Amino acid sequence: MVDILIGLFIATLITELFSTRIYKLIGWYALNSLILGSIATYIGFSKMDTEMIITGILTMFIKFLIIPYILKYFIIKHKIKRQIISSIKIHYSVIIIPMVLVFTFYLITPILENFEVNSNYIAIATAGMFLSLLLINEFDNLVAKIIGFLSIENSLFLLGISATDGMPMLIELGIFFDLLMLIIVINLLFKNQGELL
Repeated sequence: MVDILIGLFIATLITELFSTRIYKLIGWYALNSLILGSIATYIGFSKMDTEMIITGILTMFIKFLIIPYILKYFIIKHKIKRQIISSIKIHYSVIIIPMVLVFTFYLITPILENFEVNSNYIAIATAGMFLSLLLINEFDNLVAKIIGFLSIENSLFLLGISATDGMPMLIELGIFFDLLMLIIVINLLFKNQGELL
C-alpha cells in the first residue's frame, strides 16, 4: 500500500511541472499533500504510533484543505494571472525529469545501505526535493514558486518519516508553525506583486 502511495506522490509532483494553469497546479499540490498525509497515517496505524497518526491527519487538514484555500483566496484578492508559462519547453522537461530521477538514484545509492527502511522511499523523497527545486526555477509566477517551496517541505517530510522511521510530533508542529508564518509572508508578496501589475 505504501509503495503505491509513494508512487502516486512522485507522480503528482512530476505532473505539477507540466501544469499551465495556476488552479491546476494548486490542485496537484493539494493531492500531493493528501497522499503524503495518507502515507504518514498509514505508517502510524501499521506501527501503532499515535503521534504519526495525528501528524498525518494534521498534514491532510492543513496542506490539503487550508493552504490551497488560502492560495486561491490570495489569487482572487490580488488578481494574479491564472495562466503560468514555463521557462523550460515541454520537450526539454521530458528529458530533464528522467535525468533528475536517474541522477538522484545514482547519488543516493552509496548511502542507502545505512538505512533499514525501503531504500526506494528515501530515493523518491530526495528526487522530490530536486523536482521541487526545478519547479521553483521553471515558473516565474509567484504562486508557482511558493508551491515549489511547499513541495520541498512535503519531500523533506517524506524523507523524515522514511529515513528516521517517523518524526517526533513536536518537530512537525514546528513545521506547521513555520507554514503559518509563511502564509503571512505570502500575503505580503501577493500584495506587492498586485501593486506592480
